[in-house]
Amino acid sequence: MIDMEVKDKPTIVQAPEGEKGEGFFLTSMSAAVGLARKNSLWPLPFATSCCGIEFMATMGSHYDFARFGAERVSFSARQADLLMVMGTIAKKMAPVLKQVYTQMAEPRWVMAVGACASSGGIFDTYSVLQGIDKVIPVDVYVPGCPPRPEQIIDGLMKIQELVANESIRRRYSPEYKELLASYGIE
Repeated sequence: MIDMEVKDKPTIVQAPEGEKGEGFFLTSMSAAVGLARKNSLWPLPFATSCCGIEFMATMGSHYDFARFGAERVSFSARQADLLMVMGTIAKKMAPVLKQVYTQMAEPRWVMAVGACASSGGIFDTYSVLQGIDKVIPVDVYVPGCPPRPEQIIDGLMKIQELVANESIRRRYSPEYKELLASYGIE
């Protein structure tokens, strides 16, 4: 017999910091921009092998990547803000990956999907880049070989959390400029 009684009551979350009154709510510009950016990511899939197939499944109706605000997949670096690197990256491909990253407008985020993009995977050879963080900064790593669509969705949710809480001014900070300079990116 199935117990039809609802045991868990819905959780009421606290409102963000701000001023509120009858019919209005004021908050910081960073919070408003973060909310807008979080729910309107335009991913650029940079897929080279089996992780790309899992990403295709993630975009399908069963997993529905679109419900996270990332429905519009961009195949132009200039129109994307989330670079999703999936699969094995050869060392000859590293300059191309770096060029795609630099062509993206700020703010931009990077997700390394799968073991190969994160660490070279099982390919510990002279020709395979041992992690894309050798050429571009990575925000979120998604483990797996290949990762399940649920893991890719979890990675996107981590990116959304990062985007929502990021200060508008972070991209102009000396620390961020120093990070890019360490990768040879201006």
